[in-house]
Amino acid sequence: MTPLKVVPRLLRVASVLLAYRLDELVDAAHLYRPLKLLRPLLARPRANVTQLPRGERLRLALTELGPIFVKAGQVLSTRRDLIPADIADELSLLQDQVAPFPGSEARAIVERELKSPIGQLYARFDETPLASASIAQVHAATLHDGREVVVKVLRPGIDAQIARDVKLLRSLGELAQRWHPNADKIRPLDVVAEVEKMLENELDLQREGASASLLKRNFDSGVDLYVPAVYWELTAQRVLTLERVHGISSDDIAAIDAAGLDRKALAAKGVRVFYEQVFRDNFFHADAHPGNIWVDPARTSEPRFIALDFGIMGSLPEADQYWLAQNFIALFERDYARIAQLHVAAGWMPADVRLDELEAAVRTVCEPYFTRPLSQISLAELVVKLFQTARRFELTLQPQLILLQKTLLNIEGVGRMLDPEIDIWAVAHPVLKRILRERYSPLRTLRDVRKRLPEWLHIAPQLPELVRDALRQVGRGEQRSVSDPQALQLLRENARRLHKLLACSLLGMALLIASALLGTMAPQYGSWPPLLAGVAGLLSFTIGWPRSR
Repeated sequence: MTPLKVVPRLLRVASVLLAYRLDELVDAAHLYRPLKLLRPLLARPRANVTQLPRGERLRLALTELGPIFVKAGQVLSTRRDLIPADIADELSLLQDQVAPFPGSEARAIVERELKSPIGQLYARFDETPLASASIAQVHAATLHDGREVVVKVLRPGIDAQIARDVKLLRSLGELAQRWHPNADKIRPLDVVAEVEKMLENELDLQREGASASLLKRNFDSGVDLYVPAVYWELTAQRVLTLERVHGISSDDIAAIDAAGLDRKALAAKGVRVFYEQVFRDNFFHADAHPGNIWVDPARTSEPRFIALDFGIMGSLPEADQYWLAQNFIALFERDYARIAQLHVAAGWMPADVRLDELEAAVRTVCEPYFTRPLSQISLAELVVKLFQTARRFELTLQPQLILLQKTLLNIEGVGRMLDPEIDIWAVAHPVLKRILRERYSPLRTLRDVRKRLPEWLHIAPQLPELVRDALRQVGRGEQRSVSDPQALQLLRENARRLHKLLACSLLGMALLIASALLGTMAPQYGSWPPLLAGVAGLLSFTIGWPRSR
């Protein structure tokens, strides 16, 4: 039930939507239907919006409703698997810019958070902000040693405002979930949850500083991507001090050309940096629009990017990272059967899905793209369409994959602005294969085994009891009765795989323990016995590990 105290604000939202001729959104919500009788009094359609496309009208309405609705629109723009392309394109243009709050208040917040007078903290603090958004604003400053920095300060009272606006958004989401005809596709409560999580992360500037610090460490050479340094002694939850950098927005093509930079090299480098962030480091900038990705004008011989604003970062569970990489490789190689198998093996789809039907659906989406020249194929667009198609087969899409999809769209957009003829596939394919070759090499596997060996030795005494309990449960038939023959066959196959996995894991663990004991307690026998025992243990794990079918 919608609380009565938010009803007036809900009515204001409806009034603004009506003013921008977004009648279908108002009519879809049960609470707003009585407004049909009051439309002449509550909202007069703007004369200058009648001929505008629906996406632009929605963007203007969200801008008028305020910063939190702008944030909601930005999140919704990433859900191209759920909303029409024309609306997503328009919502992606939303800019999170609002009037600045007084510089004297920013100064007071800095002094309160860092517990020192501003003169002790900085040699100079400019109270006129460089930029202002709904969550925070940025001020220029200079350290006592002459280094230039920027100071990001949260808005006063922003916590209470966000809590209030999120409550309103949740009420709107509940109404839409209940009454909107396409609620099962749009899933408004999931969108609200994404907005809430994004805002929660952006309210902690210390978290943003930690993200910037990790990204800088991942690209410590600074050859391809430069990340400003964090000044931790001048950083707290509501204040973030970063090295000041100067650059050109990646969509300012005229300025990039005037600086004499190689746009083709920049475009290819941008694609490589994206795949390295996702598949090498598993930590990627998830808000990589041109305003946050600059080009360094001083590096003409070796152009590079500069990253800004680290409030929204993404990472994937290790399993999803592996399955996603394999899906990309299969997509590059047009192996549709493997794409279908990988989706099921990853657990993104039910195990009983018809693989032949899924393969046919994937082929139907992909084949039209491969009739074009490779330089004209949009990998981001293709991935979005694959997600849309897979939803018919009950695809379970994690929020991290949504962030990745958004970032892929942003990066490809930047790449094509810099070089309209870029062949995304030719650049991405060898980079991804190299990363996978290094990440899953035998040497890397042995290093991981050595790192985890103490943990395995710790749990080894518990394995016999765990195996015994699992076998007893299977032997007693402690599972639900199933009447579907296909489901019953699937359960039998899973039970056989479980038996094989348990037996091979137990043998592999014993061999690895033997290898460790031989290497440490019986060095007189040389290195070959422990090496052979270790290799045999790894082979045992490999044989027992379940494979996709």
